Amino acid sequence: MPSRAETVDRIWERDPTVWTGADEARWLGWLEEPRRMRERVGELKAFAEGSAADGLDTIVLLGMGGSSLAPEVLRRTFSARALHVLDTTHPTAIRALEEQIDLDRTLFVSASKSGSTLETRSHTDYFWKKTRGNGAQFAAVTDPGSQLEALAKERGFRSVFQGEPTIGGRYSALSPFGMVPAALAGIDVDALLASGEEMADRCRRDDGNPGYELGAAFGSGWSEGRDKICIADTDGGFGLWAEQLIAESTGKQGKGLVPAPGESADGPDRQWVVPDLAEPASLGGEFFRWEFAVAVAATWLEINPFDQPDVQAAKDKTNEVLATGRDPSLDREGSMEELVAQAGEGDYACVQAFVPPSEENDRRIARIAGELRSRTGCVVTHGYGPRYLHSTGQLHKGGPNTGLFLQVVDDGGEELAIPDKPFGFRRLIRAQAAGDFESLKERGRRVARIHLEDA
Repeated sequence: MPSRAETVDRIWERDPTVWTGADEARWLGWLEEPRRMRERVGELKAFAEGSAADGLDTIVLLGMGGSSLAPEVLRRTFSARALHVLDTTHPTAIRALEEQIDLDRTLFVSASKSGSTLETRSHTDYFWKKTRGNGAQFAAVTDPGSQLEALAKERGFRSVFQGEPTIGGRYSALSPFGMVPAALAGIDVDALLASGEEMADRCRRDDGNPGYELGAAFGSGWSEGRDKICIADTDGGFGLWAEQLIAESTGKQGKGLVPAPGESADGPDRQWVVPDLAEPASLGGEFFRWEFAVAVAATWLEINPFDQPDVQAAKDKTNEVLATGRDPSLDREGSMEELVAQAGEGDYACVQAFVPPSEENDRRIARIAGELRSRTGCVVTHGYGPRYLHSTGQLHKGGPNTGLFLQVVDDGGEELAIPDKPFGFRRLIRAQAAGDFESLKERGRRVARIHLEDA
């Protein structure tokens, strides 16, 4: 391994050979983003104040993965009740959100780097129709030149915030993808960014470099067989964001660190880490510390932390299912008992729940996870679909074949139409469940499907 000083210097010099020598240099814009974004704080505050002055006192963020997870953690950390994050295609969840808000007083923020994310475009079109095409109630966060930017201009959105093209989604927390919804929710974005900028300065050091130290622990632990990163719970659910960062960055080429928020560190295959959040504004610095740490850890794994070669697989399978024009079959397949019987040393279990996020379903999933934990002795992770497809899904398909995957589905409820699409949200989420299940099976993963009512 290169020395500490050499690794740090090469990252800041944007030297791709510290990883694989591929295209890593073009994805390092996050290193300077806290400083750049502080220059835009006035713009963000003015936009938030203008929206509020026009009576838009509720914000709904429409995004997936890197466009939704940082806003969700910010919402929880700062108890930002005016902010809602929609990153599910389940019709029940969409109807429930609609019942909670006053449509006429809501600003919808469509966030997608590529501008073509199917879920986000579907959500955008749905609420566009519900608001009778009122562009003043919409804003977009997207990369320059995207389809979403063109759509926003065509429809007369209130504003379009351009992301930095040299930043990947999971590294975008301190970019407009995190800071626009934060500002709209009344969060002090200057304090967040100041914390991030200070941490960036500390991550330039040779000695006392918090990002390097965390990343070196991750990497050296992985080389010793401790590939499960057990993240202490926080009030704001920091692990929800960290999961994507770790899993999507490192889970490829049969390697990977397995993020496990809330899991015990009692086991030979585990590392324990506590997010350093002395106060809410510390979240900005912690976002940056973990971004730097994962970039450092990737030098141990000798992989490119900025690509996601296996994410497209589930999308392709979903499109294949949708193209049939039929309602996807989600029959029971295998069982928890059969899955548990296949567990071995060093494995982990994962509950993949294609059900509407709710407190009741949180409890149900926790019970399922608890049963898997007690019966296998493995670390157990869990996520809602399709959210996890844009987060930990890369690890599930591209990482080591150490996962036991239990898909949990319901019937999806009554169909909810998507404007100008030959399918609705119910068929979409069922196709996403079916597509991911088939993708896992094709890769020889151990997988079973149960119905929620049986759990």
